[in-house]
Amino acid sequence: MLIADNLKSRIEALVQATWPDATISSLNEVQGLWSGYGAIVRVQLSGSDEVPKSAVAKVVIPPNESSHPRGWDTDASRERKLKSFQVETRFYEHYAVQCKEDCAVARCYATESNEDGVTLLLEDLDENFPARRTSLSIEQAEVCLNWLAAFHALFMGSRDEAVWPTGTYWHLDTRADELAAMEAGELKDAAAKLDKTLNSTEFKTLLHGDAKVANFCFSDQGDAVSAVDFQYTGHGCGMRDVAYFLGSCLDEATLQANEEALLDMYFNALGNRFPAMRAALEKEWRPLYAVAGADFHRFLSGWSPEHAKLTAYSDSLVTKALHYIETHS
Repeated sequence: MLIADNLKSRIEALVQATWPDATISSLNEVQGLWSGYGAIVRVQLSGSDEVPKSAVAKVVIPPNESSHPRGWDTDASRERKLKSFQVETRFYEHYAVQCKEDCAVARCYATESNEDGVTLLLEDLDENFPARRTSLSIEQAEVCLNWLAAFHALFMGSRDEAVWPTGTYWHLDTRADELAAMEAGELKDAAAKLDKTLNSTEFKTLLHGDAKVANFCFSDQGDAVSAVDFQYTGHGCGMRDVAYFLGSCLDEATLQANEEALLDMYFNALGNRFPAMRAALEKEWRPLYAVAGADFHRFLSGWSPEHAKLTAYSDSLVTKALHYIETHS
């Protein structure tokens, strides 16, 4: 695919500034960014031993007029997207270097931010994590749950005003339009309580914020993963990531039959890193799995009421969550 001149010039300039002796042999678009905000481009390189054979550039150039595939092209939507790219830059500049093998992410070679957009020059994960999946087995899901547990453990208690105060792209403070679009009912009435319950936990960590299966890159053997797309990284209860992830990769029958076992996998991995406070952490967070699932269901109900992820299983999480907030408020 032909790379637009404005994207090409940004990539070339950042590569030259990062590796003065590097030569770009090819640029290939991997995918466009949501709503026409730029592209992800694979850069083939040659040069000294310090120059990698390839890198990935994420180039953000906000369009003068954007369009949303579901019609949510509002000022609030645009401001949220622009903020998200600033947050992702913060993640790669500050947090990525702290992530080790058990919660691997791409190495950040360089970033550039100005009033015209953002360019991130990142490690090409295809060398060690070339596989992509749209659905998972229980065993494959456990690999990602282990990644989430390691990530949450690493950043437990972290506070940073440069990321989202609340992680995830669907949380209530940034989704007033979608809430207004919901049909009247018990879930809409409970939206603020669900959000407050998730935000009032004693234990908070840094969330991935968009931990769907499409944002995990797998090794050939499927026994290791790395994660991408940190635009909605922010603080909160780890169940927000877990509930969203599981709903992205397992069908409702599998989730219904294996919910407790899947949560055991996550809390075992998390507890191994915090043995002294595992009991207290699990006691607080585990019941909030249903609350987090119901909160995402609330968002989808306003954003896309016919969405395939609105299932009988997610309905059951709403029922559990409404009962929980009624008995714990």
